[in-house]
Amino acid sequence: MSTPPEIKLYSQQQQEAFGAQLAGVLPKHAVIFLEGDLGTGKTTLVRGVLRGFGWSGTVKSPTYTILEPYELPQQNLYHFDLYRLADAEELEYLGLRELLGEGLLFFEWPERGEALLPPADITVNIQHEKAGRVLKFTIRDPQLQHQIAALTKNFQNTPLYPLGEA
Repeated sequence: MSTPPEIKLYSQQQQEAFGAQLAGVLPKHAVIFLEGDLGTGKTTLVRGVLRGFGWSGTVKSPTYTILEPYELPQQNLYHFDLYRLADAEELEYLGLRELLGEGLLFFEWPERGEALLPPADITVNIQHEKAGRVLKFTIRDPQLQHQIAALTKNFQNTPLYPLGEA
């Protein structure tokens, strides 16, 4: 089995730019878990994915609303932040069952809803580093894992990736 993809990103701008390129390889329907401490850039990554799909509007963290839906021409994206979820049952009231299979579902703090969440197709673990962040991917589909591994390698060879900049 190949090594799971990972990439070190040195700025918020790089993280958003990488998210925009990630949009180009994501399947039409997927459950994506975003793991990481506060301030690691989970919403920044989602903002980048949305930019990659052509979204030019505001992208805010759904910390207080729990769910921010985005209706895009090519597909829908649902961004959940479960940090303030008191009980996993609240996901039923938000219509989680109806949303499954209806687009891309991004979950920040997925462990707070694990009783009702389906398994992740992709898990992105984002870790603080001295200079930047490291994104580590766990991907169920081997073909998608290969595509994301190629994306991380190619991204590191672009002008968007000046090595060592903070």
